[in-house]
Amino acid sequence: MTDADLDQSYSTLCAALADVGKEQASLFLGMVCLSLMSRFERAEEVLPLIANAQAQCQAESHGA
Repeated sequence: MTDADLDQSYSTLCAALADVGKEQASLFLGMVCLSLMSRFERAEEVLPLIANAQAQCQAESHGA
């Protein structure tokens, strides 16, 4: 994916997230994640991405 593709995808995701609203945000993000995960062939490709996102969130919540 090019930088332009990534930027377009991120912008579209942000707009859709704002459109569905705070109350539906978790459901929306879960649905997007499941859709994207289904594009991978093996769990071994997805699990490190989940671990990385989790670690980043935990670092943010601990002020790192």
